Amino acid sequence: MRGTRVLVLNSGSSSVKYQLLDMADGSRQAAGLVERIGERTSYLRHAPAGGPRREREEPVADHETALKAVAEELDRDGLGLDAPELAAIGHRVVHGGRRFTRPTVIDDAVLAEIERLVPVAPLHNPANLAGIRTARALAPHLPQVAVFDTAFHTTMPEHAARYAIDTAVADEHRVRRYGFHGTSHAYVSRKAAELLGRRPSEVNVIVLHLGNGASASAVERGRCVDTSMGLTPLEGLVMGTRSGDVDPAVIFHLARVAGMSVDEIDVLLNKRSGLLGLCGDNDMREVLRRMGAGGPDAERARLAFDVYVHRLKKYIGAYVAVLGRVDVVAFTAGVGENAAPVREAAVAGLEGLGLAVDPELNAARGDGPRLISPASARVAVAVVPTDEELEIATQTYALVTGEAARET
Repeated sequence: MRGTRVLVLNSGSSSVKYQLLDMADGSRQAAGLVERIGERTSYLRHAPAGGPRREREEPVADHETALKAVAEELDRDGLGLDAPELAAIGHRVVHGGRRFTRPTVIDDAVLAEIERLVPVAPLHNPANLAGIRTARALAPHLPQVAVFDTAFHTTMPEHAARYAIDTAVADEHRVRRYGFHGTSHAYVSRKAAELLGRRPSEVNVIVLHLGNGASASAVERGRCVDTSMGLTPLEGLVMGTRSGDVDPAVIFHLARVAGMSVDEIDVLLNKRSGLLGLCGDNDMREVLRRMGAGGPDAERARLAFDVYVHRLKKYIGAYVAVLGRVDVVAFTAGVGENAAPVREAAVAGLEGLGLAVDPELNAARGDGPRLISPASARVAVAVVPTDEELEIATQTYALVTGEAARET
């Protein structure tokens, strides 16, 4: 009999996050993080369910070394890669292009295609590949499944996915809007429908995934029809360090007038912009603290907050227009789940669209999905905690047990 556990791996450029989940009840058996891979000192933090947290501080040269250390920690808890209860390993892969529209069992051909997509995801896909190759070597007996950030957005119609540039150039170089954070948008849109007591196929949802990276999506009856991120995760909302939408001519202007190279502009827009570029802090908690402290420092923080909210409000309005009818707006991720002032400001003034928040409900803390709109509101506003690892595990387990085939 096949096991019910799934190990979820999220391999970044210098880190590996992992969770072991039992799909019989969705419980977490263990979770952890290896960070600062390749640096002089690396850290592994491992938390088994019901046991004390363990930490290791030692050099971790590469992803192979990192995953071997993870396997050792799991083995100490009787949860190793050879345990018969382990059914599969699910990998987060950021970019799946147009080919990968659903979770996919990884073989050599799939690996080659993920590698072919490196030019459009140079920061993410190489790290994802490193994690996959190592996991396959460590556990060749287990099915390995790729769950793609872009997959949920492949249902966008062509008029939403296309940029208005020469189609021959776009097609040759795969320039189109792909979207990201797809596992989060899929999970949250489904949970938002459940919160209303309805099926996803009956509900139109605007999902606002607001973390250090931020994206919005318009989900029509369970299918994404538009999203804010594009060819890369740079487009769209104001983020912690990313600019979001800018006039493309800004790049030409900085090259000609400031003498900046393409690489320098890339770093500027991805790592020195957003909240950080506007006020010097990329953490919304610090921005809000500075706003409340008063003085000249508060003015820069207020400007960053106002720019952030203005962009967010524009996307809400745009997606109301795209969907025609909206049943629920769902806030999620670190900022969306925890920053009540952001939620309040984003919805303020949109009463004409049927949107409002109840101040007391909005200010109240809670762990699960909850409504924060007045009972009389035409459109529900909700906070829905995301769980990308559970979504990856769910999709992985459904594929390897055949449930995914029965659902389609």
